[in-house]
Amino acid sequence: MTSVSTTAGADAVGRRGAALVVLCFVQFMLVLDDNVVSVALPSMRDDLGFGAAGLAWVVNAYFLAFGGLLLLFGRMADLLGRRRVFLTGVALFGAASLVCGLAQEPWQLVAGRFVQGAGSAMASPAALALIALLFPGSAERARAFGIWGGIAALGGTTGLVISGALTGLASWRWIFLINLPVALAAVVLLPRLVPESRAGRAARLDVPGAVLGTGALVALVYGLLRAGESSWGDATAAGPLVLAVVLAVAFVAVEARAAEPLVPLSFLSFRFRAVANGATLLFSAAMYAMAFLLMVHLQTVLGYRPLAAGLAYLPYGAGILAGMWLSSRAVARLGMRPALVMSFLITAAGLLLLSGVAPDDGYASGVLPGMLVTSIGCGLSLPALTVAALTGTTEENAGLGSAVLSSVQQIGGAVGVAVLVALATRRRDGLTVEGSPYAATEGFSFALVVAAVLVALGAAVIAALLGRARPPEGTPDV
Repeated sequence: MTSVSTTAGADAVGRRGAALVVLCFVQFMLVLDDNVVSVALPSMRDDLGFGAAGLAWVVNAYFLAFGGLLLLFGRMADLLGRRRVFLTGVALFGAASLVCGLAQEPWQLVAGRFVQGAGSAMASPAALALIALLFPGSAERARAFGIWGGIAALGGTTGLVISGALTGLASWRWIFLINLPVALAAVVLLPRLVPESRAGRAARLDVPGAVLGTGALVALVYGLLRAGESSWGDATAAGPLVLAVVLAVAFVAVEARAAEPLVPLSFLSFRFRAVANGATLLFSAAMYAMAFLLMVHLQTVLGYRPLAAGLAYLPYGAGILAGMWLSSRAVARLGMRPALVMSFLITAAGLLLLSGVAPDDGYASGVLPGMLVTSIGCGLSLPALTVAALTGTTEENAGLGSAVLSSVQQIGGAVGVAVLVALATRRRDGLTVEGSPYAATEGFSFALVVAAVLVALGAAVIAALLGRARPPEGTPDV
């Protein structure tokens, strides 16, 4: 009797481990496609005949769909089944990747990227919710999120390397076609490893809330993307941002009266999660902007070729993995709040080091130290932030919690890139030696100092507020 029980338990643990591997590799694929097109954009322009404005939407279409639809699909995963929504999203992403890889016209590639973003918005929060339910204990959940975050960070880092290698050695089309085996394997394997899960009670989708919430997010992301391309005062940026505010106010009013709201206001007001999501917003704004600015700086000021610039990021991925390995240990020994404050301050110190990179600095002496410190702080932060942001989520709302966290990350990233790139450009253009590498470096340095201030502000928010927010039973002490 005991041996049967032990075998069943081992089988269950094995299936959970295999499921985590599949979910992590899908997340690797999704995150990789966040930035995999960056190095390949010139080749796409030459092959398909893109104009300058249209080329930007190869990137923006993905972010617009991904950021705008996360909340809707996260809630749908809770109501319709998380495994079902995840598999649908992966299949949609794979089909869209095939369209992108075979595109013959600019509009086909942009449309494929939009559908890729929609597939990501379905798969990513559903996968995170499945992990949260597969690993309910606080310690095992922290370890699972550490592995998840490490694989995601590798996707973000190696995307630049893979893009440079495939574009240089074969064709830009292969950066999309390599998604197909991963998508196919996930669709075949996951149903054998993970049971279906959904909210325990029958509920209807809040259609007015879904329309208003999705509309507000799409308008916000679109306005931020336009602001990054033009300026904050431009009507094409200001109009969508104002519309986003109006829709958000209407969304709150509707949700307060709805019998079964898309996002219960009590869910958003739960203080422990609210503090974690607020800190995540600041952290994402700083880190997305840093990644963008550093890649530009490496190529335009330090003179790195695209593949060399991608390879220069490899130690960043190693540092994140090291930080992820230390994260659960830091939380267990120090508690959630001290561990997060420490990791945020390490990240801020790394950003300040990076801000001092000069045009004549070598890689080992100039870029690498700040990159390693930043990456270790980032690796320490991400699993603990994820655990904190999903604190108290249940079978009823795990998908919603994951979608809120993912939305906060995407919006924070869009805000960070739009604001900090604009600050860097303004600082550069305001110098007398216009166009010199030292003017560009001054803009880069100023933006990274602002990024460090944002991360330090996140540490202050955590230190001041997280300790007063009581987590549910089983959450690591703060």
